[in-house]
Amino acid sequence: MVDVDISPKLSKKAYGGDGGAYYSWCPNELPMLGRANIGAAKLALEKRGLALPSYSDSAKVAYVLQGSGTCGIVLPEASKEKVLAIKTGDALALPFGVLTWWFNPEDTDLVVLFLGDTSKGHKPGQFTNFQITGNNGIFTGFTTEFVGRAWDLSEDQVKQLVSSQTGCCIVKVKDGQKMPDPCPKAREGMVLNCLEAPLDVDIKDGGRVVVLNTKNLPLVGQVGLGADLVRIDGFSMCSPGFSCDSAFQVTYIVRGSGRVQVVGIDGKRVLETHVKGGYLFIVPRFFVVSKIADADGMEWFSIITTPNPVFSHLAGKTSVWKALSPEVLVASFNTSPDLESAFRSKRTSDEIFFAPPK
Repeated sequence: MVDVDISPKLSKKAYGGDGGAYYSWCPNELPMLGRANIGAAKLALEKRGLALPSYSDSAKVAYVLQGSGTCGIVLPEASKEKVLAIKTGDALALPFGVLTWWFNPEDTDLVVLFLGDTSKGHKPGQFTNFQITGNNGIFTGFTTEFVGRAWDLSEDQVKQLVSSQTGCCIVKVKDGQKMPDPCPKAREGMVLNCLEAPLDVDIKDGGRVVVLNTKNLPLVGQVGLGADLVRIDGFSMCSPGFSCDSAFQVTYIVRGSGRVQVVGIDGKRVLETHVKGGYLFIVPRFFVVSKIADADGMEWFSIITTPNPVFSHLAGKTSVWKALSPEVLVASFNTSPDLESAFRSKRTSDEIFFAPPK
């Protein structure tokens, strides 16, 4: 694990069409994806772009990075789809077996981030999506006889049904062609808007956090992942900390920029870099990570490979240092009681974000 490159990477285009494109991160370029069994991808839909109905071999969390549109979801136990209105800041939990489609009726591109668990997938570190329709859809693999008998169609009807859609994965819906209207109630229990949700942490001039867990988005329990949206102000710092329940932390920089340091086994600094919007990186289990924002601040969306993550911070009033006795700290640092007292007296009111020095 120590020798694995954890440098942040940008996504690359996997495929696309008239209606948009699908981008992904590859384990060959970001090895931690394979080690952590995590998949990461982005869907970008242009106006009238439609991501055809599909299901995946991985449970995921979806986060709307930009724009607004419509999403259709069919849960395995459901007999009817839920049509949701989605917008920037929305987070959705997508368990195994969920069928989805995505549509953008607006002029602004709709961009959705997908992060998920590939431990039960066909390829470690990569999503495999199964298309229901299109020129690579499930229907195209079956013979006319099988399709005709399964859906009670004539041979001519089968040929017309299977061959009419020549697009692949992403298409552009014709102007005037009607798409289903979203139902306002369908969002209940399915979507949490991280930009509007109550803040779990709110530090003046420091930062803000919204945590997705089984309480505010119950479906994350089925996905097996937790998530959070973190926004820190210009030149603010996020306290050094680690996941103390053996979870990986997968971080996508939504906007802004800043510096990141990660320290691992034997006190070795394994990452020191500058990140900006669009970059993704993974912090190994129990490794300690800290971030400092540039002037414009920084925002990131993370998933944690447990539905109710627990973090331990090494600075601030909740720091583990505050729980240790003075005598132990003096002996451990091999320092004087006066310096230990000065060390302990700092950050007694600050939480996990530290505003820049005045």
